[in-house]
Amino acid sequence: MLLHSGEKLPLGAHDATMPHRREMGDMDRTDTSLIALRRILRATELFGKELAQAAGLSPVQFRVLELVSGAGSSTPKAISTQMGVTQATITALLDKIEKQGLITRQRSEVDRRQMNIALTTKGRMTLDEAPDPLQQRYVRKFEALKDWEQSQLIASLERVAEMLDAEDMDASPVLATGDLKGRPAS
Repeated sequence: MLLHSGEKLPLGAHDATMPHRREMGDMDRTDTSLIALRRILRATELFGKELAQAAGLSPVQFRVLELVSGAGSSTPKAISTQMGVTQATITALLDKIEKQGLITRQRSEVDRRQMNIALTTKGRMTLDEAPDPLQQRYVRKFEALKDWEQSQLIASLERVAEMLDAEDMDASPVLATGDLKGRPAS
């Protein structure tokens, strides 16, 4: 090996300014992991933009429409439970979606305290015409994996969340970007 000055090192020796092969490999792994993480974030961001452009919705708003559609009608409490967020968060989302004319809120005939959420015709058309959600693509491919592969992937993703100090963040099973609430103070 040549030193920066042009001198040769004895066989088996190494220059302290040059990383060892193992260190170089570790840096390659680190870069590879960061690139993979950036690809995931970028795919999520691009899908959010595509969905916003095509349907005028965020991925989270779109997921609310999917849940209401799948159930026929739903309640704010049921939606918040399914998405793993607070009822206050769902109320704010429902307000935005209702203003767009995609859902209606009606008092329950059985329990007047309960509000039922249903899709409007415009809401149904929005769901039908929206691009294939990134989340649905992920779910299809994830469910096709063998059990051990699913477990390994979950463990890896949970570890990444832990490495990013994100394991305690309030998060729904929706692939989206945006404000992060519940983020630990740095």
